[in-house]
Amino acid sequence: MSDVFEVRRGSSPVVLGFPHTGVDVPADIRERLNDNGLKLADTDWHLHRLYEGLLRNATIVRATFHRYVIDANRDPEGISLYPGQNTTTLVPLTDFDGQPIWKEGAEPTEADIIARRDAFHRPYHAALAAEVERVRAEHGVAVLYDCHSIRSLIPFLFEGRLPDFNIGTDGGVTCDAAIEAATVEASAAAEGYTHVLNGRFRGGWTTRHYGRPRDNVHAIQMELAQVNYLATETVPFAYDEARADQVRAPLKTILERIEQVAFGLKR
Repeated sequence: MSDVFEVRRGSSPVVLGFPHTGVDVPADIRERLNDNGLKLADTDWHLHRLYEGLLRNATIVRATFHRYVIDANRDPEGISLYPGQNTTTLVPLTDFDGQPIWKEGAEPTEADIIARRDAFHRPYHAALAAEVERVRAEHGVAVLYDCHSIRSLIPFLFEGRLPDFNIGTDGGVTCDAAIEAATVEASAAAEGYTHVLNGRFRGGWTTRHYGRPRDNVHAIQMELAQVNYLATETVPFAYDEARADQVRAPLKTILERIEQVAFGLKR
């Protein structure tokens, strides 16, 4: 096991990726963060806990480092996922509100970015790629379900309140239409929740990089509004058991539907 990622192997054709739940920041990097950066506000707080046990035998690959160290869901070459829109970079300079996270004069250099890419980004994705390939070899098909969450109100990134379930397939490119349809249908059937397909979040680098339906590798991103399982979307970002239990039910249904479709796609 690595010190930058965790892997739990399962026998399902579904792999769950968690690139943004880690909170580990090496001391030499932590000391360069300003007070705002030290809040680690843009974490996908407690998301791996929320998904725990929802899909029996799913493989789990989770980054343990924080996205301020380097963002495991950004193009390693630094190419923007959303050209022309506000977003954060491979190694973020600001938080999701557009506020600086580094002390003045301590911003990451190009050399820092290269070093972090080699030490964190590449090992995580090497592990993820290996598990996706292992699952495909076993089943003839693999589905990477990339797990994300974000505050429901972030004016710097999007207008208004974010829908509860934000499904991303990069316009249907990254997975079979049946997987997309099953996810949308299960989300739409979740009473009391809203959903959108390929809205503000249409799939990050992970989804776009791994999703190769012609090669029997499918990828889909779920960006969940944190209001659905946190007591508050501000410090201390506490987990709310009651809210979490409610949203776990539709998430479980979504994962089970995806797995069912995946077995039908076996070649």
